[in-house]
Amino acid sequence: MSLDALPPLREVIARHGLGADKRFGQHYLLDLNLTAKIARLCGDMTGHEVIEVGPGPGGLTRALLAAGAPRLTVIERDARFLPALEEIGSAAPGRLQVIQADALGADEAGLVSGPALLASNLPYNVGTALLIKWLEATPPWWARLVLMFQKEVAERVVAEPGEEAYGRLAILVTSVARARYAFTVPARAFTPPPKVDSAVVVLEPLAEAERFGDLEALRIVTESAFGQRRKTLRRSLAQAAARKGLSAEALLEAADIDPGARAETIPPAGFMRLASAWRSMRPTGGQQPDI
Repeated sequence: MSLDALPPLREVIARHGLGADKRFGQHYLLDLNLTAKIARLCGDMTGHEVIEVGPGPGGLTRALLAAGAPRLTVIERDARFLPALEEIGSAAPGRLQVIQADALGADEAGLVSGPALLASNLPYNVGTALLIKWLEATPPWWARLVLMFQKEVAERVVAEPGEEAYGRLAILVTSVARARYAFTVPARAFTPPPKVDSAVVVLEPLAEAERFGDLEALRIVTESAFGQRRKTLRRSLAQAAARKGLSAEALLEAADIDPGARAETIPPAGFMRLASAWRSMRPTGGQQPDI
């Protein structure tokens, strides 16, 4: 059987009893035009290994193989989907590897021999956590990420300073990657339809010399700054500063940032300076760091 001869996804879902499980944030994308469009965002797959997380019944899996993925590894937590995925593997001999695992604990770098492409209709409940995991990989094992999120999460990934969606996620992304918003996917395209629209974003890693090397410190200062985003940085950064036995004013002065500014107005480069200052500064006046 060839890929073109595989039965329609709706038939596969009905035959295997694959109702969406809300616990795993499952919504199936059955529109072949949309899955093909997502696969094309991976670019030329020649010479690349490809990973898909959360393939479900295999709609995007089929599209990635049809678009030329020479070797595709799919990571699926829900064992109910394994028979349907094995059927796809039989239609693409030697090109599909199916791994039953929780992607949050998977070692993607150990599955590939070089920079890989990853495409996924991410489960809503773990999408952000997975993205942060992949951003923190050092060195990055991926050459491109093509990811579908809830639309509001996608907007947070690509947000610019001053925009309502701008916050920790955009800063973490900018520190290690270039991201672009590809297109919106309406809720009606899914089965069952979620309550919100989705969107696809594309991320490519920065060169090693351009990457910010201390994401732990960056996470700490951005959590503090955006945890109270209505307050000035003088007040919102107090908690992060106290962890190092510092005052927020001293930390902001070292990073050349106005203490009266609010977090949403500071560009990513400013937060990277803050993170570097937080990491390097030592307490004064007998204060003891809490780290």
